[in-house]
Amino acid sequence: MKYARFIYKDEAKQGIVENDMIREISGDIFNAYEILNSSYKLEEVRLLAPCTPSKVVAVGLNYIDHIKEMDLGTPKNPVLFIKLPHTVIGPEDTILLPRYTTRVDYEAELAVVIKKLCRNVSQEEALDYVLGATCLNDVTERDLQKVDGQWTRSKNFETFCPIGPYIVDKLDYNSLDIELTKNGKVKQSSNTSNLLWNVQELISFISEIMPLYPGDVVTTGTTFGVGPMKDGDEVAVTIKGIGTLNNKVKRLG
Repeated sequence: MKYARFIYKDEAKQGIVENDMIREISGDIFNAYEILNSSYKLEEVRLLAPCTPSKVVAVGLNYIDHIKEMDLGTPKNPVLFIKLPHTVIGPEDTILLPRYTTRVDYEAELAVVIKKLCRNVSQEEALDYVLGATCLNDVTERDLQKVDGQWTRSKNFETFCPIGPYIVDKLDYNSLDIELTKNGKVKQSSNTSNLLWNVQELISFISEIMPLYPGDVVTTGTTFGVGPMKDGDEVAVTIKGIGTLNNKVKRLG
């Protein structure tokens, strides 16, 4: 299934994407839902972030080439941080660069969406708690990240977590091509088989620390090639089998 949230005539709806159409559903994709007779062309709707997480649990330093790029040592355990709900935007929404920021970077990532309460689960059962996967751009104020030494401020400006365009199930989350382009030029390109900790390992590890709720997002880290964005840029994260998350960039002030 390919799940989407969207707006049609100023009303927010949920649906299942089939080719170039969205079939509206009633109910809750995390529980029970019914497919309705209403359907819409993708060009008729505005896509939203495909879920509304209570938190995005992110993983830093999960690709060897990115660790080398950042000139850091390989961690013994996953390095976790949180992105809060106010950071989340959807496809075609604008990434806003605050006035006093100096270097804001893109970071293409595979993210998975939790479908039911997930607490203290094993690696073997972890995927039973995943609804599907989506694209995520872990936007980061790099200079503040270096100055602060911890990442809360650098990761949590409004609009710093684009997610979308869809949630797609039944994928091999640990073998997906991922790419980011800036203004049409490829800046990041890898495959999730290169993750230090795969999706199952991350979900199990995180669930031993904090509960994950339906709609929460676990994002798996970025690969080599992170770089800055400026006013007027357009960045796109593409993951095979999911689609493309496209966002423009605008500086405030």
